[in-house]
Amino acid sequence: MASKSLILGAAFVDVIMDIAQMPESGGDATAKFKSNHVGGCAFNVYGAISHYLGKNSTDLLVPVGNGQYAEIVRQTLKEKGIPVILHENSFDNGWDLCLVEPSGERTFITVPGIEQHWDESWFKEINLSDYDYFYISGYEMEDPRAARVILKWLSGRKSGARILFDASPRISHIDSATVSAILKAETIVNANEDEISYLSSKRTLAEQAADIYRKTKTPVIVTLGARGTYLYDAGGGRSIPAKQVKVVNTIGAGDTHCGGVLAGLQEGMAIDEAVKLGNQLSAEVIQQESGSL
Repeated sequence: MASKSLILGAAFVDVIMDIAQMPESGGDATAKFKSNHVGGCAFNVYGAISHYLGKNSTDLLVPVGNGQYAEIVRQTLKEKGIPVILHENSFDNGWDLCLVEPSGERTFITVPGIEQHWDESWFKEINLSDYDYFYISGYEMEDPRAARVILKWLSGRKSGARILFDASPRISHIDSATVSAILKAETIVNANEDEISYLSSKRTLAEQAADIYRKTKTPVIVTLGARGTYLYDAGGGRSIPAKQVKVVNTIGAGDTHCGGVLAGLQEGMAIDEAVKLGNQLSAEVIQQESGSL
């Protein structure tokens, strides 16, 4: 049977605006509305995997709630032929205001929703043994209760099944007990240069990656933007270059990189080749308007 992944997290509505320059605190700026897209880390990771391997290779476990943003999410999933596994009517889905500067750099203001209210009952229809890989994001790990619920359930996965933990910009808000619970054997860490420093107190990037690897015994992946990716595993550290492309915006770049790595591993690639695929797919997504392939 082919390898399969379960992508846990959120489907958000991204309200995207172009802005010439971010204002300082207390400042004033005008922006131009660009578009609405359904995004969210899990949605974007799922998009990368299904783009490369097909929809039968992965399942998307995101709560779809009740409200105006939930309806946009529900309609988008229907149009894309993505099954809604988890219906939950207690809250609306979250949304974010995404401000994109001319360089492609983006700033998010997030309004959380149903995706911050994880409950044990949400997993009752899910068979853990169906999956070889799992994706979780720092956005869901920020709430200690949600983190406990998700990590407790994942602790029952079959032997050899790996978790890919996407640190996310919220890593600095995750408590130390949750971080310790995540950094266990068979957890692949994927973070950027800023995020990795919250997972290790060592000084340099190479030392930080090595320190994390000693805890997880599983590859540590650090994305470096246009400079590619730094990878550390039992073979030591090395850099994997990225293709240079014209940037439209960077929404979904990190998520898509995670999806590319998972897709490569599911296909049986060695970790270096899987990271190259992550670089390739993230280069594709930053050339388009939407943050999902």
